[in-house]
Amino acid sequence: MTQALHQIAQDYFAALSAGDAPAHLLVEDMTAWTTSSGQSQPREKYVGGIRMLGTLFEGGLKYTIDALTAENDRVVAEVHSEGILINGEGFQNRYVFILRVKEGKIVSVAEHFNPEPVRQQIIPLMQAAMARQAG
Repeated sequence: MTQALHQIAQDYFAALSAGDAPAHLLVEDMTAWTTSSGQSQPREKYVGGIRMLGTLFEGGLKYTIDALTAENDRVVAEVHSEGILINGEGFQNRYVFILRVKEGKIVSVAEHFNPEPVRQQIIPLMQAAMARQAG
């Protein structure tokens, strides 16, 4: 069971690094909580956020797994990321993800991270992208 959970986590982060939401790994009614949202989000909103985030990086945001711990229906991943934003700035962050899994698919994600780089670098770019879409 532990190896299967590790593989799901590895596949999840490989998809995120490719700028894609790993839809094949997520149940339809999965939920996600992130530090920046502060509340549970449905799958569609989480997947949309992943895809938008991917557009803010030249060549994507690469996630590297530092450690995995699995027990019962959970896998905890210590992860760091790095990438180059579309404005040319470098971006890095550190995370702890808690993935709950049932029958080989992710039913919930809790994504804990340092909010400062997101506030300072990501949010302004997301706001600009949304303004362009609206106008």
